[in-house]
Amino acid sequence: MSAVNTTGTRKRTLGDVVASLRQPKVAVMLALGFSSGLPFFLSGNTLGYWLRDEGTTLATIGFLSWVGLAYSLKFLWAPVIDRVDAPVFGRLGRRRGWMIVSQLFVAAGLIALSAIGLKAGLATVGILAVVVAFSSSTQDIVVDAWRIEAAADSDELGLLSAAYQLGYRFAIIVTDALILIAANHFGWRISYAAMAALMAVGVSASFVAMEPLRANKVFASQAEAPLWTARGFFDAVIGPFREFFRVYGALALLMLAMISFYRLPEFMMGPMANPYYHDLGLSKDAVGAVRASIGLVASLVGIAAGGFSALRFGYFKTLIAGLIIQSLVIANFATLAYVGPDIRVFGAVMAADNFGIGFAGVALVTYMSSLTSIGYTATQYALLSSTYTYVGKLSKGFSGVMVERLAAGRTLLDGYALFFIGCGLLGVPALILCIVLARATRQPERAPAETR
Repeated sequence: MSAVNTTGTRKRTLGDVVASLRQPKVAVMLALGFSSGLPFFLSGNTLGYWLRDEGTTLATIGFLSWVGLAYSLKFLWAPVIDRVDAPVFGRLGRRRGWMIVSQLFVAAGLIALSAIGLKAGLATVGILAVVVAFSSSTQDIVVDAWRIEAAADSDELGLLSAAYQLGYRFAIIVTDALILIAANHFGWRISYAAMAALMAVGVSASFVAMEPLRANKVFASQAEAPLWTARGFFDAVIGPFREFFRVYGALALLMLAMISFYRLPEFMMGPMANPYYHDLGLSKDAVGAVRASIGLVASLVGIAAGGFSALRFGYFKTLIAGLIIQSLVIANFATLAYVGPDIRVFGAVMAADNFGIGFAGVALVTYMSSLTSIGYTATQYALLSSTYTYVGKLSKGFSGVMVERLAAGRTLLDGYALFFIGCGLLGVPALILCIVLARATRQPERAPAETR
């Protein structure tokens, strides 16, 4: 089974796809993508900037980034999201109910960070960051399931995936750029309170969204047993993984390995990006302005290019191109260590980075979405999206230590430069695995049929 049924349907024309842009669910997907992207940096990279402003060491910032492991472990509670209605809001539907519950908890965690600030101590900050990350990852589970189940065919899946990435990138611009300008003029606590208010975008979209019907039909046809029974537990927890390996066989392991290394360069460099700008001497206003202007345009172009490439050239060619571009643009951050806080060079580096990350993001999301099965959408996609964070989330905790070690006997900026070049080289294992996987399949790329 797959998320997309192409059996017996004609191939969509470009006009059909463009016409699909007017569908309400595309606008809903944009808003849900924004809501999914909003908390991501607020419990990670942007929080690291706040911590660095207060004099926190690089090693501590790196270790605190481990709160993001919640995104790597979400497959553990995804079966509950697939099989149990949400508390209080369950009457709205299984997907919509869990969206709203998770979004409200994200907002509550951000409000608490705003109210308490850093003076409560790193332990308290870490606990609140975990609450935000756990709630955010739960939101990701259900939004991803909704995106896949709401798509009528493979082209629409690509369209909704691109809309999701677009909304997500807008949120990143807000939480990785505009918030810096706000923090510089109004303070970090007020800025975090504003981010909590913006979660209303996702809550509103969840109320407006239509509950996907295809998954409900599959659930009904399975005559699912209660989760607390032996059969219900097996169907919810073991069933999705058994189905995934049944469909893809030995290739499933190769797929999971490639996915797990795909975003390693980006994850590894993430916690050190904002401290790097701080130590370079770039102002928060300058960083925010460049990200919100040049960075935003480059992101949009990268997302569009990734979506077009996936549709025109197929998943694997797009994945390979994304890996190469991603590795090069991340290594390119080393340039700033030698030219200093030159705003023109910084703008060029940021433009390249945003294009590359946008392109690679669409490539990976579209590919992973094509691998899921209706009835197990939330759990299987949680498995895949967790897989691509395992290695990166664990490794990035040591990023601060690595910069400090590389700077030993050198300047701090030299240490940063070597670190970013090393991050770029981390894309090589995924590139090799992707090429091997492409050759192992050697079949026309298309969305899998509803039944195999």
